[in-house]
Amino acid sequence: MAPRSTYRLQMRPGFGFADAAAIADYLDDLGVGALYSSPILTPVTGSTHGYDVVDTSRANPELGGEQGRQALVRRLRELGLDFVVDIVPNHMSVEVPAQNAWWWDVLAKGPASEFAGYFDIESFPVLLPVLGSDDAVDELAIKDGRLTYHDHEFPLAEGTATGTTQEVHERQHYRLVDWRRAGAELNYRRFFDVTTLAGVRVEVPEVFDATHAEVLRWVADGDVQGLRVDHPDGLADPGGYARRLVERSGTWVVVEKILEPGEPLPGSWGVAGTTGYDALREVCGVFVDQSAEPAFTGLARELGVPVDFAALVEECRQLITTTSLATEVRRIADHVVGVDAMAARRAVGELMAAFTVYRSYLPEHERYWAGAVERVRTAWPELAEAVAAIDTQVRADPGGELATRLQQTSGMVVAKGTEDTAFYRYSRFLALNEVGGSPDHFGVSVEEFHAAQAAREADWPEAMTTLSTHDTKRSEDVRARLAVLAELPDEFAAAVRRWTERAGIAEPTLNLLAWQTLLGAWPISTERMSAYLDKAAKEAKVRTTWVDHDEEFEAQVQAWHAAVLADDEVAAEVAAFAEKITPYGWSNALGQKLLQLAGPGIPDVYQGTELWDLSLVDPDNRRDVDFDARRALLARLAGGWRPPVDDTGAAKLHLVRTVLRLRRERPELFTGYRPVHATGPAAERVVAFERSGLIAVATRLPVRSPGWGGTVLDLPGGDWTDALTGRPAAGELSDLLSDYPVAVLVRGQA
Repeated sequence: MAPRSTYRLQMRPGFGFADAAAIADYLDDLGVGALYSSPILTPVTGSTHGYDVVDTSRANPELGGEQGRQALVRRLRELGLDFVVDIVPNHMSVEVPAQNAWWWDVLAKGPASEFAGYFDIESFPVLLPVLGSDDAVDELAIKDGRLTYHDHEFPLAEGTATGTTQEVHERQHYRLVDWRRAGAELNYRRFFDVTTLAGVRVEVPEVFDATHAEVLRWVADGDVQGLRVDHPDGLADPGGYARRLVERSGTWVVVEKILEPGEPLPGSWGVAGTTGYDALREVCGVFVDQSAEPAFTGLARELGVPVDFAALVEECRQLITTTSLATEVRRIADHVVGVDAMAARRAVGELMAAFTVYRSYLPEHERYWAGAVERVRTAWPELAEAVAAIDTQVRADPGGELATRLQQTSGMVVAKGTEDTAFYRYSRFLALNEVGGSPDHFGVSVEEFHAAQAAREADWPEAMTTLSTHDTKRSEDVRARLAVLAELPDEFAAAVRRWTERAGIAEPTLNLLAWQTLLGAWPISTERMSAYLDKAAKEAKVRTTWVDHDEEFEAQVQAWHAAVLADDEVAAEVAAFAEKITPYGWSNALGQKLLQLAGPGIPDVYQGTELWDLSLVDPDNRRDVDFDARRALLARLAGGWRPPVDDTGAAKLHLVRTVLRLRRERPELFTGYRPVHATGPAAERVVAFERSGLIAVATRLPVRSPGWGGTVLDLPGGDWTDALTGRPAAGELSDLLSDYPVAVLVRGQA
């Protein structure tokens, strides 16, 4: 059974099981249905996120271990809260080999290790890219029966400890090599281009059992009521894995599957749905003024920012296939039969760059594979023979090595090329540049929004929905404020021109990104802003990268925020502009939250976002949350306080509390879906829908007109009460939205 709602907590050293148990009563008071935690199996020591698991057999000791986990479960049971846990089937951390017993055994025994088949290793010796250079083999040493390199330790195979260090090294089942060789020569599958996260073969029943035994025990014992699956697209057979997990767990399962607009989740998987990035695109997009697209395109073009998104995406994906994921392309091409090696590599790279979705699921979603094949065949006639050979081989054996590798890797190419590169270069309008988003589609119409929600209710009523996650590039409230810029395109463009002339960043794409970010997150510290821009510059890979640094440019980026603040005129203008758009951003933020919380699906609230939260990409969005401040405001709300919409964010807390409590106490209200329309001069500025005895009403495009005069919502018959104000509600929007830009109407008494 699905939870009524979830609240995501980022568990880490310093916020463990006891800390989660200590705020469980707060979550209960808020109306939350389930605590939803980041991964809690044992990761590498000191992990701040938990996605780098080294031991799947026990709860993380740095969070409080098994005893702490059980204490948390007891507290949740006392309060009637469910527990949803994030799991990571695709990979394990090998950063510190001694901490991963399976990996250590593989390095020590090679193919003879009982765990050699647990990892997706192409060949032995395993290349470990840890050296500062290949010449650094001279820095290896043997100490306490181990091969060491600075603070790294590796096992010695039996009988290989004698001789020179170089000779010992050459006798091992692994080779330590220059870290720069990873992109082209690595011989084990990894998570994207992260060499410290080695791919795990959960498609093998023995490996599935070993990696899931502890989590499935928690489920069987009634400790866990739901599972969130990280990165299923990296698996050899996502559908087979999902079906096995659902069958073995018998619980609510959602998958972190990124769907492109119009792409369906394979129904054969048997899961409840996705983790909600598709809903994020729809909900946030409906608050964007679509008429502003030409103005933003014109500004971007004028400033030298790319405006052809399709061409940019192709360029960025090709960059990824020839650099950070070149070794994956080579591995795949090696399985192509009867084709010149170089032609095979190029064809493989072009095919993965040509996908319109993250990956195909053959044979179920064959049309996406066929589309990629046709695009490459048309664009690159010289590759027709190689592409035809690949297509024939893949279709002949959809579960074979070539087809599997291609499908596993296409999602990596799309994600790294699009989300982690193009989204940082295509800085035309950042409110759209989100995971699962489509920045070239300028917002979402009200009609498209309603159609998507109706489809979710019909097909995936227990899918998760979200607005902020640990992976979002900017929080829901930053995007809500940025959406306001679409109503002020000319004013924004003029300001950016002035500011750029006085204090711009030399690289155009980063410059436009920086001004939008500054307005979206204002006020923000220099430390946070500089860290964000440094990451953005390296992800964009225009002037600097994580591997090839332009230190002079990076220094300029680091100094930018302080330089802006030091220019009194620019700083004053930025502050004034941010102050102007902030109230409208609050309106959008409340509207977004209501549509998500009241709409179809199981809504998730990311930690801290029940108040205004202006976080940026990780690790910025994993900062500590002040739960004491939230408790104090919640206590006032429980006493009947109806807060104003102001900088405290209490109005958002009031909204979240109201809807989550209704979901928990009156679940019958949250079924069905029907658009509710308005008539009058401001009708386009409202989006509303009815469930079953509940109507959600939200303001959109708040800048356009200061009032609702003459605009009426077409309410169904009966008596309606606004649960936010306690007042009887009628269709006149000027009355209905006089206190808040949103309303939660319940039939009869609230």
